[in-house]
Amino acid sequence: MYCYCAFHSGFTYSAANVETCETHHSQCSLHAFCTDYSTGFCCHCQSKFYGNGQHCLPEGAVHRLNGKVSGDLLVGQTPVHFADVDLHAYIVGNDGRAYTAISHIPQPAARSLIPLSPIGGFFGWLFALEIPGYENGFSIAGAKFVHSLEATFYPGEETVFVKQTADGLDAENYLSVRTEIRGQVPYIPEDFTVDIGPYKEIYQYMDSVVTSTSYREYSLLAFGSINQTLSYRLRQNLTYHECPHARHRRVTPTTQQLTVDRIFALYNEEEQALRYAVTNQIGPLRDDSDLVALNPCYDGTHTCDTTARCQPGSGLDYSCECTAGYWGDGNECTDVNECAEGLSRCSPESVCVNTLGSYRCECPHGYELAADRATCVVVAPPSNPCEDGTHTCASADRAECVHHGGASFSCVCLTGFAGNGHNCTDVDECAEGRCHQAATCHNSHGSFSCRCQAGYEGDGFHCSPESVPPTMTRCQHQRLYASQQRPSFPGGPHVPECDDQGNYRPLQCHGSTGMCWCVDRDGKEIPGTQTPPGAPPPPCRGPEPTQRPQTMCERWRQSLLEHYGGNPQDDQYVPQCDSLGNFKPLQCHGNSGYCWCVDEHGREVQGSRSEPGTLPPCLPSVAPPTVRPSPRPDVVPPTTGTFLLYAQGQQIGFLPLNGTRLKKEAAKTLLSLHGSIVVGIDYDCREKMMYWTDVAGRTISRAGFEPGAEPENIISSGLISPEGLAIDHLRRTMFWTDSGLDKIESARLDGTERRVLFATDLVNPRAIAVDPIRGNLYWTDWNREAPKIEMSTVTGENRRILVNQDIGLPNGLTFDPFSKLICWADAGTKKLECALPDGRGRRVIQNNLNYPFSIVSYANYFYHTDWRRDGVIAVNKDSGAFTDEYLPEQRTHLYGITAVHPYCPGGRK
Repeated sequence: MYCYCAFHSGFTYSAANVETCETHHSQCSLHAFCTDYSTGFCCHCQSKFYGNGQHCLPEGAVHRLNGKVSGDLLVGQTPVHFADVDLHAYIVGNDGRAYTAISHIPQPAARSLIPLSPIGGFFGWLFALEIPGYENGFSIAGAKFVHSLEATFYPGEETVFVKQTADGLDAENYLSVRTEIRGQVPYIPEDFTVDIGPYKEIYQYMDSVVTSTSYREYSLLAFGSINQTLSYRLRQNLTYHECPHARHRRVTPTTQQLTVDRIFALYNEEEQALRYAVTNQIGPLRDDSDLVALNPCYDGTHTCDTTARCQPGSGLDYSCECTAGYWGDGNECTDVNECAEGLSRCSPESVCVNTLGSYRCECPHGYELAADRATCVVVAPPSNPCEDGTHTCASADRAECVHHGGASFSCVCLTGFAGNGHNCTDVDECAEGRCHQAATCHNSHGSFSCRCQAGYEGDGFHCSPESVPPTMTRCQHQRLYASQQRPSFPGGPHVPECDDQGNYRPLQCHGSTGMCWCVDRDGKEIPGTQTPPGAPPPPCRGPEPTQRPQTMCERWRQSLLEHYGGNPQDDQYVPQCDSLGNFKPLQCHGNSGYCWCVDEHGREVQGSRSEPGTLPPCLPSVAPPTVRPSPRPDVVPPTTGTFLLYAQGQQIGFLPLNGTRLKKEAAKTLLSLHGSIVVGIDYDCREKMMYWTDVAGRTISRAGFEPGAEPENIISSGLISPEGLAIDHLRRTMFWTDSGLDKIESARLDGTERRVLFATDLVNPRAIAVDPIRGNLYWTDWNREAPKIEMSTVTGENRRILVNQDIGLPNGLTFDPFSKLICWADAGTKKLECALPDGRGRRVIQNNLNYPFSIVSYANYFYHTDWRRDGVIAVNKDSGAFTDEYLPEQRTHLYGITAVHPYCPGGRK
């Protein structure tokens, strides 16, 4: 006997004390209205939405579902265990199509579960196309329910039980479902395929319960012919939350029929995924003799956009109307930004975040959303042993207490101390010979200092004989004089901008007022070129990049154009897209003559690259190339000492430091990489290797500093726009951001053990930094609608937002091991700021940056690349003053920057 139970939750009432909308409206969805009845209140979805009032989704939109499958199963007589296997579903609401995928199913269960299509078919009923007067499962049950099924197979009478529990909608309106499976299914050999024909099911509706009993047949095929036809009996019930006060409003028939006219089920061995695809329609009871021509809105043959609702007319006529959260003519619909248009219900203290077809409200640190999902309330801070003094770490001047949540913590000795965190002793760095041989070392409590001896200059780690500054040009002299003057009026005097030869740059801007103008070779203003603050600068420079399009090819093309500053050189690669945004089969490095073929994803077809003058075989009637180019990107070894590495498109530059002063006369190209755009760059001080990301080649590579060394690709697949890069030399791990995939990933330094750390709540991740000593990871997201700086452990645990207020475009990020501060350069606010690793103690170092891209901390200075100056800028940490700049001879955008010094913190030299 198959039993069911009904339950009511979330809607309570009593005759003496009737609950009303005034006190309980927060139980309703953001897209619902509340109605009072004599016995209590109920929530009802607004027009253009459907659901049970507590959960509402746009009519006719695309819906997504995530979940896990767990349990134990006998396949024949073989036991199989499911350990949180991933389940995902994708539903097109306006034509009733449902696609379900279950990944990494253990063998031999995968093929034997194909007949059990109700696992995925249930989601088809949940979002089935509705005939007028009938409702699908979500319209009745909403997003919280329990679905149970029992399938008994014949002739062997194997029985399997499946329980699917829906836990509601997440912030992105994804339905979350947990699936538990147990019992036994017949074994299906690998050389058999399974065929399932169309079917119909009858559903009975009662208070808070839906039941269905049916029989299914499926055929086993061998070599294309039916080998045998088998069947199973299917019993289902669904229990859900129903508001009892509005039952008189229900007009749905107590019996409905689900028609599945197309079903597709298979197991993909390469992907290790079991897939179900069904097309569903819910309506009245009828057999095949009852079928008549239906309006396209009811049989899914209309041409409305997937985010539109089909409106039936007379006969076969219909019209298309964009669903809630979208606007357009119905054939094409575009997302409405409720946050920008002032259409959200978010309270003033919350932050509105736009999503496709809707929005969500988020709260700042220390707050959480109330039951109405729109108001922020204060969260009582949990007990923190590191703050309340109950930890057992050494004193604060020797160790740091790291809180892991709740009562959990760990102790880590500070830099300059050794021990287990509970007992830390001072390290004598002078005994390790860390200073330059021409410097004197002074050991101190937890630290040390190096000072160059008389007659030498530098930072103590590298000392060189004192040098005499070269003769200054007129621009350099005026710049030095202006920077030393006290401001006698708001904004101070104009500090002229000079190129690397010391000449005046054509475009001059006042750093404080924001006014810009053009000058002649003598630095005199050209009349009529001055522009006011906030206006575009005069046309002394090239145009800005165009707006970023939508397809993968066009998105990648726009990303590279932005990196090239809108003006790619003749030998730089820019993807070629056709009128529909697809990759053209033939791709070339600009006008260099080097060409190759690509597949539909833009990946190079191996063996198709040609030399100049010969086209590759991706075009008809063209013979294959006979010789491929093999440019050798030799490494020019750097000198010893401390230096900066910076990425400049197709090359990596080398800028030595004399102490902390830029030795601009000794700067040179370290590595040339034809056709690349090097963005992120970092250095492994143990193996003395540099690592970089390439957004043109979609790779991550490395190279040593030996003469003639050639790059080695470490990661060459699964990337779209890899940007930020950070090396953890202690754990031998690298971390990177991908702004095309919106992911943060990690891998060993040889590219193995790759894994995704984060793939949600990221829009434009860019900079990334690591603190190897404490095991923390930091990154920025310059999402223009909600920019933020986040952190987690290096293993991806304890993710949290550090900063999400008063930031604009946080491009650069660096962890300063000397001050133990996390610091960032913001191209939106024009500020360089620092904070403690937990986000507290935030302070501004410099508030008048131009357009910073990347930043690195070394000794008492910050060095950052700047897209307005196209150079490297030095900023004093204590005063915030601009102290020096280096402008390469080739004026193109500079990207990542890192420092290389002759010692390796926490590791061997």
